[in-house]
Amino acid sequence: MNRRVVTVFGGSGFIGRQVVRRLAADGWIVRAAVRDPVAAAFLKTMGDPAQVNPVMADITDPAGVAAAVAGAVAVVNLVGILFEKGRAGFDAVHARGAAHVAEAAKAAGITRLVHMSALGADRNSPSAYARSKAAGEEAVLAAIPGATIIRPSVVFGPDDDFFNRFGRLARLSPVLPVFTGDGFRPIHTETGYDVDWFGSGGPTFQPVYVGNVADAIVRPLAVPALAGRIYELGGPRRYTLKEIMELVLRETGQTCRIVPLPFAVGRIQAALFSLLPTPPLTADQLLLMRVDNVVRGGKPGLAELGIGATSCESILPGYMRRYQP
Repeated sequence: MNRRVVTVFGGSGFIGRQVVRRLAADGWIVRAAVRDPVAAAFLKTMGDPAQVNPVMADITDPAGVAAAVAGAVAVVNLVGILFEKGRAGFDAVHARGAAHVAEAAKAAGITRLVHMSALGADRNSPSAYARSKAAGEEAVLAAIPGATIIRPSVVFGPDDDFFNRFGRLARLSPVLPVFTGDGFRPIHTETGYDVDWFGSGGPTFQPVYVGNVADAIVRPLAVPALAGRIYELGGPRRYTLKEIMELVLRETGQTCRIVPLPFAVGRIQAALFSLLPTPPLTADQLLLMRVDNVVRGGKPGLAELGIGATSCESILPGYMRRYQP
């Protein structure tokens, strides 16, 4: 077997396990850098004996990161968090952690680096998440100008934290909320006056299938001509949050109501949820929802990587049925 070694930070995560499986199939020796190698032992079954090797590494520890990349010829960084908890803050993980990986790769003479960021990464965003993602991109490109940046919209698949979250809510709650900034408006109709409760339907998303994202991460490692660019990934269709909720109800068969909520109410909910160990909604996530999470053009995407976009409707029935009555 060709001894091409690639280190994958976050290899045991939702997207990471898909990437590891593809790299192993392509003949790479995969070093999965994770915080708990014992829990990540299931990755070993994704390749031949000794082909996939979980190793301990914390992205916030420069020495551990350097040890994880030693001897590799390529690096993939997939580590990210959706909310801050203790020392695991956005800047620590997305900005400084990304810098640790890129600087360690540079010191080891590695030029092939794929870094996963997010759509909406913006130094001027009111969201700390989006600002930290932008800072991470800057740190990566400062160390390795030829690095590849992947910016996906919300990623869906059997183990996602998007449709599954709404599926659980549909099973447990009588309502599904849609946060709107332009709803609750009086409108004039032919018969008098009415209220436009939902407005434009809430924030817009362009969900992208996890398999497509994994292919996009692996492709630049296999085809050098595709490396060194920023790719923005979105699925074949855009959905408002209201349409997302309607899709969840259709796939789960649940009958709860979809209700509009002003963002002001969302902020109150987020403040209460922040007291939970794993908050389902945070104030920072509400700030992210103020900007549509869609591909805006101007950057290459799945098509330029030779990847066809997979629709939500073709995948959701396979795993949303678990929430059916």
